[in-house]
Amino acid sequence: MIVIEKQDHFIMIQQHDHAYISGQIVAFWKKNFLLRSKLREVADWAIQQHDRAWIPLDQNPAWNEEKQRPYSFIDYPLAEKIEAYRRGIEEVEEQSLYAGILCSMHYASFFKEDSGVQEERNFIEEEKNRRSRLFEQMDMDIPEDIYQLHFRRLQFCDDLSLFLCMTGPDVPEEEEVPWFRNGFPQTFDVAPEGIRADWEAEDRVSVHPFPFAQPFEVDIPYRRVGKQDISDKGLLAAYQKEEVRHKTVGVVRKQD
Repeated sequence: MIVIEKQDHFIMIQQHDHAYISGQIVAFWKKNFLLRSKLREVADWAIQQHDRAWIPLDQNPAWNEEKQRPYSFIDYPLAEKIEAYRRGIEEVEEQSLYAGILCSMHYASFFKEDSGVQEERNFIEEEKNRRSRLFEQMDMDIPEDIYQLHFRRLQFCDDLSLFLCMTGPDVPEEEEVPWFRNGFPQTFDVAPEGIRADWEAEDRVSVHPFPFAQPFEVDIPYRRVGKQDISDKGLLAAYQKEEVRHKTVGVVRKQD
């Protein structure tokens, strides 16, 4: 769950919905930057499905007693989160070996091989073994530069979607998400030094350099869950009673 705290309520966005926004984003990627092929279609589908691990967790949001707010994808308990990652990768793998490889790379990138946490090191090793198995099972050889490009594109679309969901034009600098303060780290032929996004208005974000074929809009579904309702009814009941609202944001080329 993406959780944004306001004075008297929380904005809550399901991770799978955020991933679907990533899928909306990649649909507008310029075709001449990445040749259209069956492999690209699978890579695009992986982007749309990359957070399906969170579907069962977000259907039953949990309360963080220590922080007195709903658990988010950032601070969710590690053991449950890693188990969900495994399950999500397996579900994607059942539909596409290549999509499973990309999602495995994505989740494994969250941890460091020299982590002091055994669970994290175990997960990294398990996913290395999974990817070796999946590559062996595929009936085609994929050059490393191609799957690394697909992987960077997944991470960029994930990051841009998170930027759209988690930030806004009126967020004070001290409350900004630090991950995006200096732009996105992924590089491409069109953006050898990375890509930056900036809020131009409440419903418009500019991107530079612009890797898309045209400006477009994305739909962000969210729930506005009142703190008093959570206190009175409990998190799950308060969350379920709220209707899904929608926010539309345009993604445009930055004007010089």
